[in-house]
Amino acid sequence: MKRFLFLSCSFIWFIFAGKAQGSAKPDTVVYRWKKDFSTGINMNQASFSKNWKAGGSNTFATAWFLNQSSKYDNNRWRLNSDLIMQLGFLQNKTQPLRKNLDRIFYEFKAGTRIGPKWDFFGSTSFQTQFLRGVEYGKKNRLGIPVDSLVSNLFAPAYLTTSMGFEVRPNKIFYTRFGVGSLRQTFVFDRRISNAGLFGVEPGNNIRNQFVLQLIVNYDKDVMENVNVKARYAGLFDYFRLSQTGTYVHRIDANITMKVNKYVNANVQAILLRDRDQDPRWQFSQAISMGVMYRLNN
Repeated sequence: MKRFLFLSCSFIWFIFAGKAQGSAKPDTVVYRWKKDFSTGINMNQASFSKNWKAGGSNTFATAWFLNQSSKYDNNRWRLNSDLIMQLGFLQNKTQPLRKNLDRIFYEFKAGTRIGPKWDFFGSTSFQTQFLRGVEYGKKNRLGIPVDSLVSNLFAPAYLTTSMGFEVRPNKIFYTRFGVGSLRQTFVFDRRISNAGLFGVEPGNNIRNQFVLQLIVNYDKDVMENVNVKARYAGLFDYFRLSQTGTYVHRIDANITMKVNKYVNANVQAILLRDRDQDPRWQFSQAISMGVMYRLNN
């Protein structure tokens, strides 16, 4: 009896499996998450003998980074998860150890297809830093240079929740229009919040803004072992569009040159305009080489 049931079930499964294979399209694709993880340490160093007549100062810089991304793409959904962490230090012979790179950034986006190249999406992004930020040599009221605390962990921190439309004409380029976005600024260090920095009213810890979010992203291997990434992010406050300085512009550019499986060189540049931080443009640039460990599927 058991043998009969086994043979019967096997026969029924064989029939349904044959029908499924016969009705399946030849180009059927099995979709799954595509994951990419990399971490490493970059270093820069220069040293001079005491009698080096051309002049110079001994310097050493090191930076740690971790990047993790996961992507899922099928006929209906496009899901992205991205994590970026960076922390670097610089030391000159004449100066103590100083921070020169510090960032924590995470974003998750879920998009559903509404056309061949258009998605309706919802996303959440978060950004802050690991350690306190100091402005060195700022003069006090007496004209004496002093070090001034200007930022810290969760001071500020930015949480942006957005809904809108995304156009993706190809695999290397996309544009997002977050027409309904809430940007929250958190300053949980009382010394910084009392100073009224980052647009938060003195004594408060949170600032809410209803904004238009615009993101333009480019990611391409321009040649063998050379990758270029560029991302523009703009925020525009709906309730203060008529006022000057109610926008935020940020451009991140990154060129990665892979020397071999474990060694890479990197050029990174950041251009930022946020009048709640500073009325002028802010710029950061770094060139580095180091070791990297990478896992992907």
